[in-house]
Amino acid sequence: MEKFELFENERATVYDSFVKNWIPNYNVFLNMIPHLFNDSTNDKLLAVGCGTGNEILVLKQNGYNGSIMGINPSPEMIAQATHKLKDYEDIVLKEVLVSQLTIDHQFNAATLILVLHFLKDDGRKLDLLRDISIRLEPKALLIMLDITGNDMEIRKNLEILEQLLPPDMDQNEIAKRLDRIYRELHHVSEQRIIELFTEAGFEEPTKFFQSTIYMGWMARKKN
Repeated sequence: MEKFELFENERATVYDSFVKNWIPNYNVFLNMIPHLFNDSTNDKLLAVGCGTGNEILVLKQNGYNGSIMGINPSPEMIAQATHKLKDYEDIVLKEVLVSQLTIDHQFNAATLILVLHFLKDDGRKLDLLRDISIRLEPKALLIMLDITGNDMEIRKNLEILEQLLPPDMDQNEIAKRLDRIYRELHHVSEQRIIELFTEAGFEEPTKFFQSTIYMGWMARKKN
């Protein structure tokens, strides 16, 4: 079973401002999602590691009429998502891991936003993608945003990311965060992302978005 990094206490309460500061064009990426899921067959969506519900909110604000299940192991993140999405229907939020969901409930669309880099590539990344795949119908679309790149690419893109951060951010915080991204998070190369997707039961993924170290991928489950 996969193990998620929990966002609790202050990490949970400042999550929304954190991602907007640290991911250039984060809102641009989010606003792409409704267009990518505009097919009427994508009406049962699973948001894995849904955090505070940002991708779910964007979908609903842009007229997504299907049902959405958002899952996250952090009770504080689920609480924030529940509050944020209280005005919308057809949303179920659960404090669970994807591996704990029954495989009898099949989805025809899914998102995996800023999750995979918390898992080591020792079988856990593959297990998570497989756990998602077996809960999807054939040809279901998965959209993922994650830190991607080999060692040199990550180093160079972190230098660019530092230049794009808000000017009023604390320099010590920046240095610590950049070091954590490089040394502690489990990013893999583009080629490894492709291998993981195909091994997990998806067609070869397409990269459709990049902003420094963050890349957006999309792939359909195989028949």
